[in-house]
Amino acid sequence: MSESLPYLSVFAAALLTALAATPLARRIAWRVDAVDYPSARRVNSRPTPRMGGIAIFLGIVAAFVMQALGTSLWRWPTVLSPSPHLQIRYWMVGLSFVVIFVTGLLDDRYSLSPLRKLIGQVLAASIAAAGGLVIGIINNPFAPGIIELGWVTYPATVIYLVAYVNIVNLIDGLDGLAAGVCCIASLTMFILSTWAGRIDAAMLAVAVAGASLGFLRYNFHPASIFMGDSGSLTLGFALGTISLLSVTRIAGLTTIIVPLVIAGIPIIDTFSAIVRRTRAHVSVGQADRGHIHHRLIAAGYDQRQAVLVVYVWTALLCLGSLVMTQVGTAPRTVIFLVLFFASLAFARRLHLFDPVLLHHYDPSTGEDELVAPGDKAFDEEAEKLEEKREERREELRDAIIGDQDDERQK
Repeated sequence: MSESLPYLSVFAAALLTALAATPLARRIAWRVDAVDYPSARRVNSRPTPRMGGIAIFLGIVAAFVMQALGTSLWRWPTVLSPSPHLQIRYWMVGLSFVVIFVTGLLDDRYSLSPLRKLIGQVLAASIAAAGGLVIGIINNPFAPGIIELGWVTYPATVIYLVAYVNIVNLIDGLDGLAAGVCCIASLTMFILSTWAGRIDAAMLAVAVAGASLGFLRYNFHPASIFMGDSGSLTLGFALGTISLLSVTRIAGLTTIIVPLVIAGIPIIDTFSAIVRRTRAHVSVGQADRGHIHHRLIAAGYDQRQAVLVVYVWTALLCLGSLVMTQVGTAPRTVIFLVLFFASLAFARRLHLFDPVLLHHYDPSTGEDELVAPGDKAFDEEAEKLEEKREERREELRDAIIGDQDDERQK
């Protein structure tokens, strides 16, 4: 009990602070007009404030204040003690959290352009990497020895953190969805961090879990507040940070793959969005209604049911990731492949890779426009697209048959 008391106290501090701060965040959002109004793209049917990230950020801050008090007054273990293989300047990691939170906060208020928001994300990730939060060496999974990343270490870390930030941001589309997924993922990372003896990662993970759960009280359907980018960017950055803190300077393939399995749902959602937009010759950055939550709603689930389906899916992936760390290479590979193909099959069943925006030339205006399901023009363009694909498949079959004939003649 004495060993778990610091974790329980930190979790409680984050949870209670988020609970208390969410009504304050809601009032601030209303005052500055940081509000999501109903639109064709949005699921909410009434205006809803979107600065819930304030409560989440304050919850994480309160957790580490509690930890600092515990260390100084009750002799709790010192948290800010990196692995012997890492030289982390924690004040820089803390600064990176402030930068990512402020970036999201500004976007909630002023709707930053994608470029400006990306600059804020890269800046936060760069500060964290400069503070020592990197993976510089990886165990070679294919042969004895190691792979040194060298100068690639820092850009690779920045890309990794920015990717984590955006996959959480993209899945934030239904009441309680991102908060619940992040809570499940952070609890899983907490378990893995304690198994690895990484106290700093474990404390951050349990703080994120408490803050997410506290905010979820107001964010579950029907939500009275959304987390906004101030919340989704902060949570994504936190999960990426935890996953990096959990590994040593020399990382094995499993320690790199496991965080990706835990974040499997947002990753699948992001990957499928890229595929379907590319297939439709639409900009990858073009928003659409083809995400997992949109597809579940279209399949007949209500908001709560859709969110619970994703919760269960996430929990199964997290359970698989825990088992992966406790078994040998062969069963670990089998588990990963089962999780991967099962998730891929579910994604295909939801038609996540099918385009939901298509180009259409309007002869009355002479302009190219984007059309969505429900428009008569969408069905016409979808039929044309399928005809083109069938033609390409026939050309490919003919080419293969021709090559086989040539081989037989030789």
